[in-house]
Amino acid sequence: MTGVASVTARISEITGYIDALAQGPAVGVLGLDLAATGATTARNVGGMQSTADAFASTLSQVDGTTRTDVGGGLSAVDSHGVPTELKRYGNGTIPASALTEISGSHHKLWEPAATSFEALRAAAKADGVEIGITDSYRTYDTQVDLVRRKGLYTEGGLAAKPGTSNHGWGTALDLRLDGEALSWMRTNAGDFGFVEDTPRESWHWGYHPTH
Repeated sequence: MTGVASVTARISEITGYIDALAQGPAVGVLGLDLAATGATTARNVGGMQSTADAFASTLSQVDGTTRTDVGGGLSAVDSHGVPTELKRYGNGTIPASALTEISGSHHKLWEPAATSFEALRAAAKADGVEIGITDSYRTYDTQVDLVRRKGLYTEGGLAAKPGTSNHGWGTALDLRLDGEALSWMRTNAGDFGFVEDTPRESWHWGYHPTH
C-alpha cells in the first residue's frame, strides 16, 4: 500500500470510530470501555476528531492536493484547482459519465461542484432568489468555437484559451443573474465554495472547495 493510500485508509478508519463513539457510550470501540461516563466518551470523540484532522492535513502534504469533506469522502484538487480524479481525461475532454448532472437541468459539473451548487440554489430559492444557468462543463471544441466568436480574454474578449478554462474541468458555471441574484451570490456563494473569480464576468462563478 502506498503512503497516500495508507493515510487515506487510516482516515476512513478513524472517522468510522468517530461515528461509533458519537452515538453514545459503548464497549469495544478501539478496545476502550466507555460505559463508565458520557464525559469519557466526549473526550475520546474529541480526541479522535483531532486525530482525523491531523491525518487529513498529513495527506494533503503527502500528495500536494487540497482535500475537503473528510467525513463524507475525500474531494481532491491540485494547486491549480483541477480535480485530481479528472486530470487524466484532460481539459474539455472529460466523458459525460465522469460528470454529474445538476438536477432539473441538462448542465453537468464535477460531482462535488454539482452537489454544492444544488445546495446553493436551494438556499437562494428559500430566500426568494432565482438563479439560472447558461453554461457549465464545456468541451475543448466548444471552447475553440467560443474563442472564434467572442475573442480571447487576454486580448479583451470573453473566452479563455482552449485547454485552460475551468469550464473544461467541470468546475465553473455561467449564471443568469438579475441584480438581486448577483447581490445574493456575492454575499452567500462563498459558503458553498463558489467564487466570482473572473474580472469583467460577473456571471462566471468557479468552484473552489477551499473557500
